[in-house]
Amino acid sequence: PSFLRLVVCVPQDPRVLDSMLPYLTAYYGNPHSRTHAYGWESEAAMENARRQVAGLIGADSREIIFTSGATESNNMAIKGVARFYKSRKKHIITTQTEHKCVLDSCRSLETEGFRVTYLPVKKNGLIDLKELEAAFQPDTSLVSVMTVNNEIGVKQPICDIGEICRARKVFFHTDAAQAIGKIPMDVNNMKIDLMSISGHKIYGPKGVGALYVRRRPRVRLEPLQNGGGQERGLRSGTVPTPLAVGLGAACEVAQQEMEYDHKRILQLAERLVTKIMSEVPDVVMNGDREHRYPGCINLSFAYVEGESLLMALKDVALSSGSACTSASLEPSYVLRAIGTDEDLAHSSIRFGIGRFTTEEEVDYTVQKCIQHVKRLREMSPLWEMVQDGIDLKSIKWTQH
Repeated sequence: PSFLRLVVCVPQDPRVLDSMLPYLTAYYGNPHSRTHAYGWESEAAMENARRQVAGLIGADSREIIFTSGATESNNMAIKGVARFYKSRKKHIITTQTEHKCVLDSCRSLETEGFRVTYLPVKKNGLIDLKELEAAFQPDTSLVSVMTVNNEIGVKQPICDIGEICRARKVFFHTDAAQAIGKIPMDVNNMKIDLMSISGHKIYGPKGVGALYVRRRPRVRLEPLQNGGGQERGLRSGTVPTPLAVGLGAACEVAQQEMEYDHKRILQLAERLVTKIMSEVPDVVMNGDREHRYPGCINLSFAYVEGESLLMALKDVALSSGSACTSASLEPSYVLRAIGTDEDLAHSSIRFGIGRFTTEEEVDYTVQKCIQHVKRLREMSPLWEMVQDGIDLKSIKWTQH
């Protein structure tokens, strides 16, 4: 087949594109122009999209702020809350396995004098709630914990975290980019105060997202971006109507199809994992087996270099657990945080399964994966030593 959608990149739903097209062609008014019908049409479409986004998470439409994506939403939430309450509160709690934009936002705040607690996670990728409770300080303003991890797919106990934060009158933010539209989310039941949303993770357009900001009890933010005062003064700049309409349509479709999508993705994920593990020994699934979103699977293939396997599977859209940083290959910080051995972290591949993934694509990927893992292991002296019963950890390697 051509380039496969066993994905880290998510294709746009055709229904989303259909909803956007009129606002890319016929209805071109500025949604903030109040003096003519063209502006009113665009404003009505934008407000309808706001209601669609709010409907997916059980929020009020006035609590939805349109942004350029989850990275901006995360920056707005973390820096915005921290800076607004800085005269009384200077402490933030997050986890070591958050998305890079959350960790970098926290590091940026540390240079401004804030203190950040980076909670470790257990071997299954979940936080220890007792450690969270112990981390609170009298001046803690915010807890930020992602709902579903983007690398290993584990689902944190969001309801419990929300209860703990509400009892202590501390705001709770969650990066829900990987969870929205895939698992049921209700900001009131889960006691979430701020939530980051991404358009392209739910088959919507790239370049758009949203931040949910609770009205009661009210969350105050210092805006990152100043200007014309759009989006309740929290995010100045003209809202791109076609993108907002696309995000709204993606949320509505997700709400209608979430149950069906989840069931189907679960079946495909089980098919992929079962087939690979039945054919290939020494494969480890990273992250908790139960508390997870099934569409994000991270497997470590022992004695195989992840980058080599990726290159062999270049007609499939996969990603490695490794990232190239400053010209040296470093294993994923998420895998390091869950205690994965460095050699296994280097042998990790992330598989994404989505709404448009087919059984044929899964089977093709499984077959190619098995074929190339076996081939690469045959070339590996480490694999040969393991077959001979040698314990690799007992070997003292020398460098020349």
